[in-house]
Amino acid sequence: MKFVMVPGGWQGGWVFDSVAAELRRDGHQVEAVTLAGLELDGPADVDRPPNLDTHIDQVAEIIERSGETPLALCGHSYGGMVIAGVADRLGDRLEQLVFIDAYVPNDGDSCWSLTSDSFRDLFVAGARADGRWVAVPEGLDPRARPHPMASFVQSIRLEGNPGRAPGRTFISGGAWVGSPFLALTDRLRDDPDWRVHEIPVGHNIARRDPHSLAAFLGELAPDFT
Repeated sequence: MKFVMVPGGWQGGWVFDSVAAELRRDGHQVEAVTLAGLELDGPADVDRPPNLDTHIDQVAEIIERSGETPLALCGHSYGGMVIAGVADRLGDRLEQLVFIDAYVPNDGDSCWSLTSDSFRDLFVAGARADGRWVAVPEGLDPRARPHPMASFVQSIRLEGNPGRAPGRTFISGGAWVGSPFLALTDRLRDDPDWRVHEIPVGHNIARRDPHSLAAFLGELAPDFT
């Protein structure tokens, strides 16, 4: 199986390095995406920050050129907005959709509307300098980069295209201070269309427990190959 992995805010594909290494050792393919504007050498055009549509287009292009390989599309945190948009367009190309402590939007939702007050305050404070880019919060990896504010506030457009729906999994990081995902996790546990798994190490599961995340993702593959 091929895993396409989309990071959350401020982070790049590097956040999945350890997870990807384990999956590759087990014979899977992995493409960890660094979203537009989050490149290590900085955005191509600092005056024109990308938005959510830009990021959805970017990942959709990766899916479209991935051939006939069974695909699992995974998104962490803000990345849930991106993979939801991609799945709405290309759900028939996907075997599995995996939200890793991530936003799960309906049509018209945004990261801004779905998140907690503490994160909204963080976004506003971080964008105070120019209103375009949200500064990297304290404590993140040195490779983290300012995140485009437009992608946090743009509402997603989901058309609910008919076709074969991928399997849907939500991986919860458990309870952590300021989490906007606790009520969502409880709701999805009662939804027969979802599989819910918990790796209770906090929000940044890929960095805090890459082994458990890789092991769980690897177990998904036999169901779909």
